[in-house]
Amino acid sequence: MLRRQDVGHRVVVRRIVGVSQERTLYSDALGELVDLTETDLTIATAKGTLRVPLGEVHRAKRVPAARRPPAADVIALELAANDAWPAPIQGRLGGWILRAAGNWTGRANSALAVGDPDRTLEAAIDAVIEWYAAHGQQPLINAPMPLAAPVNAALDDRGWTARPLTLVQTAPIAALLAGVPARGDLPPVDLADAPGDEWYEMVAEHKGALPPAAPRILTGVPELAFAHVRDAGGELIAVARGAVTGPDRWLGVSLLQTAPAARRRGIAQQVMRGLAQWAAQRGSSRAYLQVEERNAAAVALYGRIGFSTHHTYLTREAPLAP
Repeated sequence: MLRRQDVGHRVVVRRIVGVSQERTLYSDALGELVDLTETDLTIATAKGTLRVPLGEVHRAKRVPAARRPPAADVIALELAANDAWPAPIQGRLGGWILRAAGNWTGRANSALAVGDPDRTLEAAIDAVIEWYAAHGQQPLINAPMPLAAPVNAALDDRGWTARPLTLVQTAPIAALLAGVPARGDLPPVDLADAPGDEWYEMVAEHKGALPPAAPRILTGVPELAFAHVRDAGGELIAVARGAVTGPDRWLGVSLLQTAPAARRRGIAQQVMRGLAQWAAQRGSSRAYLQVEERNAAAVALYGRIGFSTHHTYLTREAPLAP
């Protein structure tokens, strides 16, 4: 059977799915082990997340990892993403980054567990708890996988829960531009240096009311583009944010949103194309985005235009104090 230290690694699971003519029927699943409890295991497969009760597991083992990016590449991308979504309050714990932003978004309110925290893992977790307590927030840790598999295992032992798995997906900008042709039948994508009130309002429809920290995060990057798409009547029907950060000039795309009445027309792809063109003019050659694995529609959309999963991460939550 699998053990806690296998979390974050590639595994194969053979499960019992039924009986036919007195023969036991099995089904195999291959993917990344993202959770293991006393009752079940969860793996992220190419078709989605699969939770399997341990009573249905016939056999399970770790298998050689698929080709993965080097740890240094994962760290570099995570640091570029941190620069693109800057929490107004930040601290350091060795290589870890402590972030607080009034609880608006997990990315800006979690400790980014990359690099060496300059102390034992247990002491690092204790320090995270103390730092967030001092800022009046529940401790969260962002654990990129499989890089932070030891962190996840330690958090499991301490009863931390996990939010839904997030995919960090990347694509060459040249591939985006080649794969998404310009369409003259759609409204143009206008890019602004700053968001307007309508842009904020549309984001709030998706993210909820925006606290004072939100504009500081959204506008706190030197190279930004805020995409707006309006219909023939001037109504805003799509928005997105693009940021170029890091030594590698990554384009980070976030808050891509299309009004319900304007969906399935290719507008989201045109927004992505507009941001890719903008970033290419600024020396960017690669784009990334972060999407929950359970958001099947968004994952399918990004896959169609050339994105694939670079790595994943789990946002871990400390148990609430009694």
